[in-house]
Amino acid sequence: MLARLKQLRDSDFLYHFVRDKIALTSFIVVAVLVLSAAFAPLLTSHNPYDGASIDVMNAETPPSWKAGGSAEFLLGTDAQGRDMFSAILYGMRVSILIGMGAVALQASLGILIGLMAGYGSKRLDSLLMRVTDVQLSFSSYMVAIFFGAVIQAAFGVAKFAEIAVPFIVLVIGLSEWPQYARTVRASVLAEKKKEYVEAARVIGLKPRRIMWRHILPNTLTPVLVISTVQVANAIMSEAALSFLGLGMPVNQPSLGSLIKSGFEYIFSGSWWITLFPGVVLVLLVLTINLLGDWLRDYLNPKLYKD
Repeated sequence: MLARLKQLRDSDFLYHFVRDKIALTSFIVVAVLVLSAAFAPLLTSHNPYDGASIDVMNAETPPSWKAGGSAEFLLGTDAQGRDMFSAILYGMRVSILIGMGAVALQASLGILIGLMAGYGSKRLDSLLMRVTDVQLSFSSYMVAIFFGAVIQAAFGVAKFAEIAVPFIVLVIGLSEWPQYARTVRASVLAEKKKEYVEAARVIGLKPRRIMWRHILPNTLTPVLVISTVQVANAIMSEAALSFLGLGMPVNQPSLGSLIKSGFEYIFSGSWWITLFPGVVLVLLVLTINLLGDWLRDYLNPKLYKD
C-alpha cells in the first residue's frame, strides 16, 4: 500500500490533477457531497426514516428565508412534513449506494465475460459476444418495468419496498455490463499477443493464472474510466426508475423518489420539494461525469505527454 502511494506521488497524476481547475473543483464537490451523505446523522437533527419524529402539521413549510419559513427547516419540508435538508442527505446516501453497488456488479460481470471471451476459444468468444448483443437490446428501464410489475403483482407493494435497494442494484447492474465486456475483450485480444503472455505460457502457467494475474491488470485502465462515468449513469437510472414508480418507496427517500414526491406540488407553490433534490442530483451527476472526462483525457497519452 505504501509503495502504491509512493508511486502515485512520484507520478505526474497529481501534478496534472491539481492544475486542472475543473477536475479539482469537481473532486471537491463530489467529496463534500459524499461526506455529507455519509455523515448525515451528524449533520442533521431530523431522521426522515423515523415516522415518529415526523409531524404532518409541518407539511410544505417553505425554506427558512421565505415568508412562513422556519429556522428549524433550512430547506423547508415536503408533503409529509419531513425536513428537506435531512431527506436530501439521507436520500443521497441511498442514491450513491445504489450507484456504486450497480457499478460493482456491472464491472464484475463484464470483466469476467470479457476475459473469457478474449482469452478463450473462438467458439466461446462468438457465443459470449452474441449474448452481449442480445443484452444490449434490453434497457434497464424495460427490465425494471417487467420485473417490478411481476414482483409487485406477486408479492405486493410492501414486499417490493423491502427489497427496493437490491432490486434496483440488480436491474441496473445486470443491464449495463456489456460495455465492460466489450472493452475488456478488446484489451485482452491485444494483450494476449504480447511477449509477456507468451513467456507465461512457456513457463507452464495455467490459463486462469495468466488471465487474472498478468492480463487483467493491464486491462483495468479503460475499466476505471467506464466505472467513473457509470456511477453517474446508475444514479440517474435510479432517479428515473423512482420517478416512474419503480424505485425507492416514499418512506425510504432517494434523490429520485424525493423529486417524484414533490413533482405534483411544483405548480401549487411548493417548488422546493422537487427543486432542491433536483439541483443536488444534477450537481452530483455533473461533477462525477466531469471527473470521468478528465480521467479519460489524462489516461490518453496523446493528450497528456511528459
